[in-house]
This record gives sequence, C-alpha cells and structure tokens, in this order.
Amino acid sequence: MLRTRLTEKLGCKYPIVQTAMGWVADPNLVAASCNAGGFGFLAGATIPPQEIERDILRVKELTPAPFGVNFHMYQPNAAAIVDMVIRHGVRAVSYSRSPGPEMIRKLKEAGVICMPTVGLPKHAIKAVELGADVVTVQGGEGGGHTGAIPTTLLIPQVIDAVGAKVPVVAAGGFKDGRGLVAALAWGADGIAMGTRFLMTAESPVPRQTLQRYLDCGNPGEIIVSRAMDGLPQRMIMNELLAELERAGNVKKFWIAVRNGLAFRKHTGATLSGLLRSAIAMSRGGDMSASQAIMSANAPMIIQKAMVEGEPGRGVLPSGQVAGVIDDLPSCAELIDAIVTQAEQRLAQLALLAGGN
Repeated sequence: MLRTRLTEKLGCKYPIVQTAMGWVADPNLVAASCNAGGFGFLAGATIPPQEIERDILRVKELTPAPFGVNFHMYQPNAAAIVDMVIRHGVRAVSYSRSPGPEMIRKLKEAGVICMPTVGLPKHAIKAVELGADVVTVQGGEGGGHTGAIPTTLLIPQVIDAVGAKVPVVAAGGFKDGRGLVAALAWGADGIAMGTRFLMTAESPVPRQTLQRYLDCGNPGEIIVSRAMDGLPQRMIMNELLAELERAGNVKKFWIAVRNGLAFRKHTGATLSGLLRSAIAMSRGGDMSASQAIMSANAPMIIQKAMVEGEPGRGVLPSGQVAGVIDDLPSCAELIDAIVTQAEQRLAQLALLAGGN
C-alpha cells in the first residue's frame, strides 16, 4: 500500500525520508533510518573534508540499504564530494537549489539520484529543468531556513507544477502516519522529516539539548527569525536567539565573521574559498552578498547546541512539530508506528470509499 515512485527510485521500503540535518545526520542515524525501511541522508555540509569518505564508508558498514549524501554545491569541497558519491555507489544526493548544472550532469551520468530541496513552485520548476530526479518541498512549518507558505498550500501547488514529471516529497510538519496519508492524498510520493528524526534514540544530539526540544510543548514557541543571516529561519526561542534578536547589525556581522572563521578552520577551507562560496550563494539564490557571508555564522552556533551540548549558547533549528512531540523512540519504532498508522488510515478510507 505504501509503494510509490519515490520508493522505486530510491530503493527504500517506505516513502519516508530522514533529512540531512547539520551535525545531526551522522552515520548511526542514517543507518538506523535505512535499516528501518526509510531513506537517510548523511549531512555532508558540516563534516570536515577529510572525514566525509570515512563517514560514507561507515554508513555502508552499518547498513546494506541505499542511502544519500547532502551537500551544498557552492561549498569548497563540493567537487570532491561528487567524486566520492560516485566512487562509493551512493544512491542519491540532496542539495539546495543553488545552480550546479555541471555537477548535476556528472551525477546523473553516473546514475545518482538528484534530489534538491525547494520552497516555492518556481524553484521546483527550475530544479527539474536543471535535472532533478525528485524534488523535496518544505512548507513554512519546517525547521531551519524556511518560507512563509504552509505545507498544506505549497505541496499541491508544486505537484501541479512538476508532479507529472518527477516524484514530489512533502516536508514541514510531518511526524506520523496521518501526515504521510495526507501527503499521499495531496499527490506527493512520500514525506521527509528532520525534527522527528532528530528526536529519536539514535540521534547524536546531547541529552541536555534534546531536553529543550522535549520541553517545547507549544508550537508557537518555535519562531521564524531573521537574526542569524537576514533570511527567515525557524528555531526554538532560547537565550542566544533572544540576544541575537536584540543585537544591532554591526554586532550580528561581527559574530558572523568570528564564527565564519571558526567554520573555516573546522572545514579546512581557505578564506578565499569561503568568499568565493559566498559570492556563488548570492548569485544562485535570493540572498545578498552580506547575507551569504553571514550565513557562515550558522554552522558553528548550531554546533554549540548539537555537538557541545550547550543549548543556551547555540541556536536550535526546529520544525514546529517539535511542539507536539514528547518522546524519543528508536528509528525502527518510529517508522513502524508511522507505517502501521498510515496503513490503518488507508484501510479506513478504502472502506469509506467502498461504502459510497
């Protein structure tokens, strides 16, 4: 009942995708998601270049199932990641909508599924024109950088625009089988979840940070802020975000530069390489050059919470769905519950349809 174009393309059992959250989607979480029947993406954008191949091989040790790697096509080591993905037979890549036609062409020629994430119908159309095989569409309820259109309105729009050409995956506000059935009813071929997988037993996020997510019992506390880089980003309100909201532009920019230099050290990128990446980001999207430079602020501040376990000193990217989640199941328990509930709902709907 849950076989779709997405499961056929990705080779997974269920149309459930674990998204590539920076610092969170490590080999253990990816393998657990895949072993449970979903499809997991490794977060390649925040892994030091010398460790990416190690982590790809680690996923392959932990699961025989296909998986994917996420990266930004404008990051300094993007070409090396493409080569690694092809060399190790990774099934799919996910990326932002930043143009990279040469890389996309190389990936497609090697049989790698290209699966960008977009936030508007026009971006989905452009992604397909560039060669996307699957399009993930995130509504405004989703975590991290997000748009203003609710999932319920956005997904049908994108399906009308590109659904006849490629599978569409719905993201933003999903956590259970009812959501999966709703997405299928709109015409999507599956769902993608970030926050729900972040809040699992296999998540590498320190317990003190996870507790902040569990304690957020009100979706209204998970706000959209422009304090990080001038672009809308959904996060749980905490001490650092409150400080950034009050800070002036000069202070924000100084914080961004400081953290950008720290990220450069972490990734091994050169300063000129980061500047070139910022220019490429500004050309390929809707952000200004200054916003692109400030976006380097995010990874290291997120790391404070997700790796170092200091939720008050780091930002907490989150979908609104965290406000209605109060447990940390294993990936196997989570996916099994989603599938069971979805099949029950589909059976009930079939009975209703038969009765009419």
